[in-house]
Amino acid sequence: MAASTERKPGKPPAKAAPSASLSQSEMRQAFRAMLLIRRFEERAGQLYGMGLIGGFCHLYIGQEAVVTGVQLALEDGDQVITSYRDHGHMLACGMQPRGVMAELTGRRDGYSRGKGGSMHMFSREKNFFGGHGIVGAQVSLGTGIGFANHYRGNNRVCVTYFGEGASNQGQVYESFNLAALMKLPVVYVIENNRYGMGTSVDRASASRNLAQNGAPWGIPGDQVDGMDVAAVLAAARRAVAHCRAGNGPYLLEMLTYRYRGHSMSDPAKYRTRDEVAKMRAEHDPIDHLRAAMLEAGLTEADIKPIEDEVKQIVQDAAEFAQSSPEPDPAELWTDVLAPEPAGG
Repeated sequence: MAASTERKPGKPPAKAAPSASLSQSEMRQAFRAMLLIRRFEERAGQLYGMGLIGGFCHLYIGQEAVVTGVQLALEDGDQVITSYRDHGHMLACGMQPRGVMAELTGRRDGYSRGKGGSMHMFSREKNFFGGHGIVGAQVSLGTGIGFANHYRGNNRVCVTYFGEGASNQGQVYESFNLAALMKLPVVYVIENNRYGMGTSVDRASASRNLAQNGAPWGIPGDQVDGMDVAAVLAAARRAVAHCRAGNGPYLLEMLTYRYRGHSMSDPAKYRTRDEVAKMRAEHDPIDHLRAAMLEAGLTEADIKPIEDEVKQIVQDAAEFAQSSPEPDPAELWTDVLAPEPAGG
């Protein structure tokens, strides 16, 4: 088991070393993925403010390095399942920004044909299994996907994301038990952004190292600086290799931070503006990677085209979503399971 660092209550993750372990190609790929998530989420926030996105909307701004680094460690065919803060995971899996934004705005061309919204999008093609609104429910489902992989012997790994708030759910520990008992290929990723709906993790969890929460079942765990994509990738590669080798599940606690409130309706008064500003200034994952890219010999001329491309992709997605038609009312009756009538 890799060495873990005890989380100090109320403290941000230690500033990571430069991301020199990434190749220039990996740096470009990670920078593009993280910037796409950041700019997409910023635009989604704007559309929500304009009344074009209804219902719940949980933004991933600040946490981009987690899903980007983990995704770089996966192979084609590996699966991903997560909670309601899911737009970043969709984009990292390769789902089209047009389709994601159209679903957010409730349009016909969205991934769930405008009926699922922010929390309920899926893509079988990209092996993305949601997007789940019930806290912690996806952990049991991800364990089930891992069981399917084990049963089929297909050498696939399921990455199951959940937050530090969900980490205290009973179904999480039931899942740990089954996964360890049957040596299921599941990488559990706790995205510890320090706050649940409005409660600090230090007030909600007696554990000061969530990476050790699987220890009673013999599940190895690492505590990782989730604001540094290189650190995330290195940890994810260890975890995925462990699972793919048939050694059972692995637990990663990603120490990260969300810049926005829990959802768009959350003013986040439970933390200070100075705290958020300090995290942005000292630990921003995109700024950190950009600096590492320049240190590694890349130039502004290498970075600018990526920024321009991302800007155009997000603008196109927003325009596409707003021009996409509303779902036909008949869609209310599709994809609905109902019992057969008696005698049918």
